Amino acid sequence: MSQTLEVVRLSSALGAEVRGISLGEVGPIEADAIQSLLTEHLVLFFPEQHIGIEEHVAFGRHFGTLEGHPNLRNPFSDQPEIFELAASRGGVADEWHSDITFQPEPSILAILNMVKCPEVGGDTLWSNMYRAYDELSAPLQELCEGLTALHDAAPHGKPEEMTTHPVVRVHPITRRKSLFVNEHFTRRIVELSREESDVLLGYLTRWASNPRFTVRYRWSKGTVAMWDNRCTQHFVLNDFDEERIIQRVTVMGDRPEAASPPRWPPYLRTRNPGATSRHDQQLNKLLGSRAKSLESNKK
Repeated sequence: MSQTLEVVRLSSALGAEVRGISLGEVGPIEADAIQSLLTEHLVLFFPEQHIGIEEHVAFGRHFGTLEGHPNLRNPFSDQPEIFELAASRGGVADEWHSDITFQPEPSILAILNMVKCPEVGGDTLWSNMYRAYDELSAPLQELCEGLTALHDAAPHGKPEEMTTHPVVRVHPITRRKSLFVNEHFTRRIVELSREESDVLLGYLTRWASNPRFTVRYRWSKGTVAMWDNRCTQHFVLNDFDEERIIQRVTVMGDRPEAASPPRWPPYLRTRNPGATSRHDQQLNKLLGSRAKSLESNKK
């Protein structure tokens, strides 16, 4: 396989276009080779594939357990392992994010089939979170490694679906550290006050989209993209009017490993509550539910 594949890098940060393989015919050996390429390039693009739903699902199963989207319904397909999105004049995830980080075990990787795309617009950008971490100053790296963040499903209208993850995680394959906060799902740095969290989280989410860390891809019908959600974020440009239909399988089951344990307790306002205490309600609710769960387990 390595002799027939054509692999072309698309930016210095991440991304490669791969030709010379039919994804509908991939077996375990080919899947292992693709996994190695993904580990190296973080996001892969396979043009002119035109795979069907069953081929798409079969390909995804080589990499782990598949799940449909927990909160969004498919407009056309009833295949439970497929997430489908049809959009025109908006309705896309035009904020930087890694998929489904509001769950304790978010997405490992995703495989997207571009079923239909506009002639112009609707490009997707990806950003390399290894580089986002590596290029922070040493003091800021040290601070971030000792922090956790609260993520929720508020973009889906379900802020009660929430969990916490390390701000800096370690990739289980490469053992490299990467930044793991995003503007779409991350709400709060757990160990900081709301005001302090706004400053740091705002900086980190802007930093994650630095152009030096990114690749931008212009779609064509039948292209399949595959990316590692553990060390990338992505963003869909909401600049199109024609219909854009994607189908995606999502490989689940990875609990983020912290670069180091939290070094401070969660922020709790213990004196002088006031109107601004409302900003702490969500964090207090999460911490309270965890305390009740621990107490229940002791009984």
